[in-house]
Amino acid sequence: MTKDGKDDTGRRVLLKLSGEAFGGGHIGIDTKVIRRIAQEIHKAVEQGVEVAIVVGGGNFFRGAELQQAGIERSRGDYMGMLGTVMNCLALQDFLEQEGQATRVQTAITMGQVAEPYIPLKAIRHLEKGRVVIFGAGAGMPYFSTDTVSIQRSLEIHCDAVLMGKNGVDGIYTADPRKDSNAKRFKTLSYQRALIDNLAVMDAAALSMARENDQHIRVFGLEEAGNVTKALVGEPIGTLVSNLESEIIQ
Repeated sequence: MTKDGKDDTGRRVLLKLSGEAFGGGHIGIDTKVIRRIAQEIHKAVEQGVEVAIVVGGGNFFRGAELQQAGIERSRGDYMGMLGTVMNCLALQDFLEQEGQATRVQTAITMGQVAEPYIPLKAIRHLEKGRVVIFGAGAGMPYFSTDTVSIQRSLEIHCDAVLMGKNGVDGIYTADPRKDSNAKRFKTLSYQRALIDNLAVMDAAALSMARENDQHIRVFGLEEAGNVTKALVGEPIGTLVSNLESEIIQ
């Protein structure tokens, strides 16, 4: 639902895709997965949805994990940012194979492969029917791509943030892969998500969403067609907002 209580089929949405999704659970990229996601994004754009995307880089590098391996944390984070750009370029290629005009904008300047991140320019691209993919995170260490997703969505005036997850179709009271009694939330309040430490996104990102009343819809990526459904506003998965939490019995 939008902030005024209407259904969240907003014309402009931000899709957050994890690096794990790009890798199909492995290091590198899974071209079959990326091609399917690109096809489903294109279908939504054809229906009039303006789509911005933030991609992670966990299929290549994670700063925190590199730190454990002995690399200085901020340098590891920069390596992770470069990994996100590789994913951006892969997704751009498959989108353009579908005939979908696409622009990549990065928080770290790399003029030969992408535009610099300029919010007003990104908005203009979206208004012209182009998909805009944001890479290189925030351009600074210690910031997750979850936080970047909320920040970018607010700056370019998105109606909702859509988070595609692997292995689950929403947010549950417990890990459904470990607890057979776990139940899925239809709606989840920011407050409960923070207090119960539910696996939505990191606390900084969730707090930013709560402070700005930015709605988040968490859905499963693996079922064919789900990306299009989420982008056009079908109520799949779990909606995180200021609404009261509701569990599907």
